[in-house]
Amino acid sequence: MNPNVQALQDFFAAINRNDMQAMTKDFAPDIVRIEPSSFPMAGTYRGIEHVREHVRAGRGTWAEGTCEPEGFFVNGDKVVVYLYAWVRLQATNEWIGGRFADGFVFRDGKITEYLSFGERQEALDWAGIDDPASCRDAS
Repeated sequence: MNPNVQALQDFFAAINRNDMQAMTKDFAPDIVRIEPSSFPMAGTYRGIEHVREHVRAGRGTWAEGTCEPEGFFVNGDKVVVYLYAWVRLQATNEWIGGRFADGFVFRDGKITEYLSFGERQEALDWAGIDDPASCRDAS
């Protein structure tokens, strides 16, 4: 298995169990997190502590639920992860869900960039992936 894909599997497993310390184990000290303006916690976050707090705040809105990877697509140092989130937010009984993608850049085994995309095709374009089937990691 591709070590970057394994790191991302561990990353999402840590988010799902709300383990913010384990979530950041593969972050570079100068990681940059970008969440688009269409997302509830839009902004740019720099450094492990700021990114951890950003994810903790977002994850803290969940009463329960998961964000599950559905596919990993590797192009050099970039990895696109197709995701499906299904959560119940605090103070509600309604479940909400959706499909989107995150993009990651790795350098020397560490995540240096972490971006979210509302549309999966946008993530593929960002990573320079024309044919997802040709770069799918068979993990």
